[in-house]
Amino acid sequence: MIPEPLPDVRQLLAFYLEAGVDCALADEPINRLVEPEAAPAPAAAVARPAAASPAGRLPAPAIIPPRGEPPPPPEAAIASAREAALTAPTLEALRELLENFDGCALKQTATRLVFADGNPQARIMLVGEAPGRDEDIEGLPFVGRSGKLLDRMIGAIGLDRSKVYIANVIPWRPPGNRTPTPQETQICLPFIRRQIELVDPDVLVTLGNPSTQAILGTTEGIMRSRGKWRDYDTGKRTIRAIATFHPAYLLRSPSYKRLSWQDLRAIAKVMAV
Repeated sequence: MIPEPLPDVRQLLAFYLEAGVDCALADEPINRLVEPEAAPAPAAAVARPAAASPAGRLPAPAIIPPRGEPPPPPEAAIASAREAALTAPTLEALRELLENFDGCALKQTATRLVFADGNPQARIMLVGEAPGRDEDIEGLPFVGRSGKLLDRMIGAIGLDRSKVYIANVIPWRPPGNRTPTPQETQICLPFIRRQIELVDPDVLVTLGNPSTQAILGTTEGIMRSRGKWRDYDTGKRTIRAIATFHPAYLLRSPSYKRLSWQDLRAIAKVMAV
Protein backbone atom coordinates (compact mmCIF):
# COMPACT_ATOMS: atom_id res chain seq x y z
CA MET A 1 0.00 0.00 0.00
CA ILE A 2 1.35 3.39 -0.99
CA PRO A 3 1.11 5.86 1.91
CA GLU A 4 -0.81 9.04 1.31
CA PRO A 5 1.38 12.13 0.86
CA LEU A 6 1.66 14.40 3.88
CA PRO A 7 -0.27 17.69 3.60
CA ASP A 8 1.71 20.83 2.91
CA VAL A 9 1.52 23.91 5.14
CA ARG A 10 -1.30 25.50 3.12
CA GLN A 11 -3.44 22.34 3.30
CA LEU A 12 -2.76 21.95 7.02
CA LEU A 13 -3.75 25.55 7.75
CA ALA A 14 -6.92 25.11 5.69
CA PHE A 15 -7.78 22.01 7.73
CA TYR A 16 -7.25 23.89 11.01
CA LEU A 17 -9.47 26.76 9.83
CA GLU A 18 -12.24 24.39 8.78
CA ALA A 19 -12.02 22.72 12.19
CA GLY A 20 -12.43 26.10 13.91
CA VAL A 21 -8.81 26.47 15.02
CA ASP A 22 -8.06 29.98 13.84
CA CYS A 23 -5.98 31.45 16.63
CA ALA A 24 -2.95 30.36 18.65
CA LEU A 25 -2.56 31.56 22.21
CA ALA A 26 0.62 29.79 23.32
CA ASP A 27 3.27 27.31 22.21
CA GLU A 28 2.08 24.74 24.77
CA PRO A 29 -1.52 23.60 25.46
CA ILE A 30 -3.17 24.99 28.59
CA ASN A 31 -5.39 22.92 30.86
CA ARG A 32 -8.10 25.45 31.70
CA LEU A 33 -9.84 23.06 34.11
CA VAL A 34 -6.96 23.28 36.59
CA GLU A 35 -7.15 25.96 39.25
CA PRO A 36 -4.46 28.62 38.68
CA GLU A 37 -1.70 28.71 41.24
CA ALA A 38 -1.73 31.71 43.51
CA ALA A 39 1.07 34.15 42.80
CA PRO A 40 3.59 34.54 45.62
CA ALA A 41 3.22 37.61 47.77
CA PRO A 42 5.34 40.40 46.26
CA ALA A 43 8.29 41.60 48.21
CA ALA A 44 8.09 45.21 49.32
CA ALA A 45 11.49 46.07 47.91
CA VAL A 46 14.67 44.26 46.91
CA ALA A 47 17.95 46.09 47.08
CA ARG A 48 20.71 45.38 44.57
CA PRO A 49 24.30 45.91 45.65
CA ALA A 50 25.97 48.83 43.95
CA ALA A 51 29.47 50.20 43.75
CA ALA A 52 30.37 53.18 45.87
CA SER A 53 30.14 56.61 44.29
CA PRO A 54 33.26 58.77 43.84
CA ALA A 55 32.34 60.58 47.04
CA GLY A 56 32.36 57.25 48.90
CA ARG A 57 28.60 57.11 49.30
CA LEU A 58 26.38 54.25 48.17
CA PRO A 59 23.58 55.27 45.78
CA ALA A 60 19.95 54.64 46.65
CA PRO A 61 19.08 50.94 46.30
CA ALA A 62 17.40 49.89 43.06
CA ILE A 63 13.77 48.82 43.59
CA ILE A 64 12.35 45.81 41.76
CA PRO A 65 8.61 46.44 41.19
CA PRO A 66 6.26 43.74 42.50
CA ARG A 67 4.44 41.44 40.11
CA GLY A 68 0.97 42.34 38.86
CA GLU A 69 -2.05 41.26 40.82
CA PRO A 70 -3.25 37.73 39.97
CA PRO A 71 -6.72 37.39 38.40
CA PRO A 72 -9.58 36.95 40.89
CA PRO A 73 -10.46 33.34 41.77
CA PRO A 74 -13.55 31.92 40.02
CA GLU A 75 -15.68 32.15 43.17
CA ALA A 76 -14.93 35.86 43.49
CA ALA A 77 -15.63 36.45 39.78
CA ILE A 78 -18.98 34.66 40.01
CA ALA A 79 -19.98 36.67 43.07
CA SER A 80 -18.89 39.89 41.37
CA ALA A 81 -20.95 39.01 38.26
CA ARG A 82 -24.05 38.37 40.36
CA GLU A 83 -23.73 41.68 42.15
CA ALA A 84 -22.97 43.62 38.97
CA ALA A 85 -25.82 42.12 36.92
CA LEU A 86 -28.41 43.20 39.48
CA THR A 87 -27.32 46.84 39.14
CA ALA A 88 -28.21 47.11 35.42
CA PRO A 89 -31.60 48.87 35.09
CA THR A 90 -31.74 48.63 31.27
CA LEU A 91 -30.33 46.55 28.43
CA GLU A 92 -28.08 49.45 27.44
CA ALA A 93 -26.70 49.60 30.97
CA LEU A 94 -26.19 45.84 30.99
CA ARG A 95 -24.25 46.01 27.72
CA GLU A 96 -22.03 48.78 29.06
CA LEU A 97 -21.49 46.82 32.26
CA LEU A 98 -20.33 43.79 30.25
CA GLU A 99 -18.01 45.97 28.18
CA ASN A 100 -16.26 46.96 31.41
CA PHE A 101 -16.44 43.60 33.21
CA ASP A 102 -13.03 41.91 33.57
CA GLY A 103 -14.02 38.87 35.60
CA CYS A 104 -14.15 36.48 32.61
CA ALA A 105 -10.89 35.57 30.87
CA LEU A 106 -12.71 35.02 27.55
CA LYS A 107 -12.94 38.79 27.17
CA GLN A 108 -9.16 38.97 26.80
CA THR A 109 -9.04 36.63 23.78
CA ALA A 110 -12.26 37.67 22.02
CA THR A 111 -12.34 40.39 19.36
CA ARG A 112 -15.46 42.04 20.72
CA LEU A 113 -18.51 41.62 22.90
CA VAL A 114 -21.42 39.80 21.24
CA PHE A 115 -24.37 41.12 23.19
CA ALA A 116 -27.60 40.61 21.23
CA ASP A 117 -29.53 41.10 18.00
CA GLY A 118 -33.16 41.63 17.13
CA ASN A 119 -36.00 43.48 18.80
CA PRO A 120 -35.80 44.04 22.60
CA GLN A 121 -39.59 44.42 22.62
CA ALA A 122 -40.17 41.03 20.98
CA ARG A 123 -42.45 38.44 22.56
CA ILE A 124 -39.95 35.64 21.92
CA MET A 125 -36.30 35.39 22.98
CA LEU A 126 -33.82 32.79 21.70
CA VAL A 127 -30.61 31.96 23.60
CA GLY A 128 -27.65 29.98 22.30
CA GLU A 129 -24.38 29.00 23.97
CA ALA A 130 -21.53 31.22 22.76
CA PRO A 131 -20.39 33.19 19.70
CA GLY A 132 -18.35 31.63 16.92
CA ARG A 133 -15.78 33.10 14.56
CA ASP A 134 -18.23 35.05 12.38
CA GLU A 135 -20.09 36.39 15.41
CA ASP A 136 -16.81 37.47 17.01
CA ILE A 137 -15.93 39.45 13.87
CA GLU A 138 -19.32 41.14 13.42
CA GLY A 139 -20.29 41.50 17.08
CA LEU A 140 -23.74 39.94 16.51
CA PRO A 141 -25.07 36.49 17.47
CA PHE A 142 -25.92 33.86 14.87
CA VAL A 143 -24.53 35.46 11.71
CA GLY A 144 -22.56 32.50 10.32
CA ARG A 145 -23.86 29.30 8.72
CA SER A 146 -25.88 28.38 11.80
CA GLY A 147 -27.30 31.90 11.87
CA LYS A 148 -28.54 31.58 8.30
CA LEU A 149 -30.22 28.31 9.20
CA LEU A 150 -31.77 29.94 12.28
CA ASP A 151 -33.19 32.68 10.06
CA ARG A 152 -34.83 30.03 7.87
CA MET A 153 -36.14 28.17 10.92
CA ILE A 154 -37.91 31.17 12.43
CA GLY A 155 -38.97 32.30 8.96
CA ALA A 156 -40.86 29.01 8.57
CA ILE A 157 -43.20 30.11 11.39
CA GLY A 158 -43.58 33.68 10.16
CA LEU A 159 -40.83 35.36 12.20
CA ASP A 160 -37.68 37.28 11.41
CA ARG A 161 -35.05 39.18 13.39
CA SER A 162 -37.30 42.20 13.76
CA LYS A 163 -39.77 40.01 15.68
CA VAL A 164 -37.37 38.07 17.95
CA TYR A 165 -34.54 38.86 20.35
CA ILE A 166 -31.38 36.72 20.15
CA ALA A 167 -28.54 36.35 22.65
CA ASN A 168 -26.05 33.81 24.05
CA VAL A 169 -25.30 32.54 27.53
CA ILE A 170 -21.67 33.60 27.00
CA PRO A 171 -21.11 36.92 25.18
CA TRP A 172 -17.44 36.35 24.24
CA ARG A 173 -16.10 33.80 21.79
CA PRO A 174 -14.04 30.99 23.36
CA PRO A 175 -10.65 30.61 21.62
CA GLY A 176 -10.86 28.30 18.62
CA ASN A 177 -14.58 27.77 19.28
CA ARG A 178 -13.73 25.45 22.16
CA THR A 179 -16.40 24.45 24.67
CA PRO A 180 -16.70 27.00 27.49
CA THR A 181 -15.60 25.73 30.87
CA PRO A 182 -18.17 25.33 33.68
CA GLN A 183 -16.49 28.23 35.48
CA GLU A 184 -16.82 30.52 32.44
CA THR A 185 -20.48 29.58 32.13
CA GLN A 186 -21.17 30.28 35.80
CA ILE A 187 -19.46 33.67 35.57
CA CYS A 188 -21.57 34.73 32.57
CA LEU A 189 -24.85 33.18 33.76
CA PRO A 190 -25.98 36.12 35.95
CA PHE A 191 -25.74 38.46 32.96
CA ILE A 192 -27.90 36.40 30.60
CA ARG A 193 -30.43 35.87 33.40
CA ARG A 194 -30.62 39.64 33.89
CA GLN A 195 -30.90 40.06 30.11
CA ILE A 196 -33.88 37.69 30.02
CA GLU A 197 -35.47 39.57 32.91
CA LEU A 198 -35.05 42.93 31.16
CA VAL A 199 -36.39 41.70 27.80
CA ASP A 200 -39.27 39.96 29.63
CA PRO A 201 -40.46 37.84 26.67
CA ASP A 202 -43.58 35.70 26.62
CA VAL A 203 -41.65 32.71 25.23
CA LEU A 204 -38.03 31.73 25.93
CA VAL A 205 -36.32 29.28 23.53
CA THR A 206 -33.00 27.70 24.47
CA LEU A 207 -30.95 26.47 21.53
CA GLY A 208 -28.86 23.39 22.19
CA ASN A 209 -27.86 21.37 25.24
CA PRO A 210 -25.41 23.78 26.96
CA SER A 211 -27.77 26.76 27.00
CA THR A 212 -30.70 24.56 28.01
CA GLN A 213 -28.85 23.06 30.97
CA ALA A 214 -27.42 26.42 32.08
CA ILE A 215 -30.64 28.44 31.88
CA LEU A 216 -33.34 25.88 32.63
CA GLY A 217 -31.30 24.06 35.26
CA THR A 218 -31.82 20.59 33.82
CA THR A 219 -29.31 17.75 33.64
CA GLU A 220 -31.14 15.99 30.80
CA GLY A 221 -29.61 15.82 27.36
CA ILE A 222 -31.17 17.79 24.53
CA MET A 223 -32.84 14.66 23.10
CA ARG A 224 -34.90 14.31 26.28
CA SER A 225 -35.35 17.98 27.15
CA ARG A 226 -36.36 19.34 23.72
CA GLY A 227 -39.99 19.96 22.89
CA LYS A 228 -41.13 20.13 26.53
CA TRP A 229 -42.69 23.29 27.90
CA ARG A 230 -41.23 24.46 31.20
CA ASP A 231 -41.69 27.42 33.51
CA TYR A 232 -38.85 29.94 33.77
CA ASP A 233 -39.10 32.26 36.77
CA THR A 234 -37.50 35.68 36.27
CA GLY A 235 -38.26 36.79 39.80
CA LYS A 236 -41.03 39.04 38.53
CA ARG A 237 -43.15 36.60 36.54
CA THR A 238 -43.11 33.13 35.02
CA ILE A 239 -42.20 32.73 31.34
CA ARG A 240 -42.99 29.72 29.17
CA ALA A 241 -39.73 28.12 28.03
CA ILE A 242 -38.89 25.37 25.56
CA ALA A 243 -35.66 23.80 24.32
CA THR A 244 -34.80 22.77 20.78
CA PHE A 245 -31.72 21.82 18.78
CA HIS A 246 -28.98 24.33 18.07
CA PRO A 247 -28.80 25.19 14.34
CA ALA A 248 -25.11 24.16 14.28
CA TYR A 249 -26.15 20.68 15.44
CA LEU A 250 -28.76 20.49 12.70
CA LEU A 251 -26.10 21.34 10.12
CA ARG A 252 -24.11 18.33 11.32
CA SER A 253 -27.17 16.09 11.79
CA PRO A 254 -29.86 17.17 9.30
CA SER A 255 -31.99 14.12 10.08
CA TYR A 256 -33.12 15.88 13.28
CA LYS A 257 -34.66 18.80 11.40
CA ARG A 258 -37.97 16.93 11.52
CA LEU A 259 -37.97 17.05 15.33
CA SER A 260 -36.89 20.68 15.24
CA TRP A 261 -39.86 21.46 13.00
CA GLN A 262 -42.16 19.91 15.60
CA ASP A 263 -40.67 22.25 18.23
CA LEU A 264 -41.12 25.25 15.94
CA ARG A 265 -44.77 24.41 15.35
CA ALA A 266 -45.32 24.15 19.11
CA ILE A 267 -43.75 27.59 19.52
CA ALA A 268 -45.90 29.06 16.74
CA LYS A 269 -49.04 27.64 18.40
CA VAL A 270 -48.22 29.33 21.71
CA MET A 271 -47.29 32.59 19.97
CA ALA A 272 -50.65 32.63 18.19
CA VAL A 273 -52.54 32.77 21.49
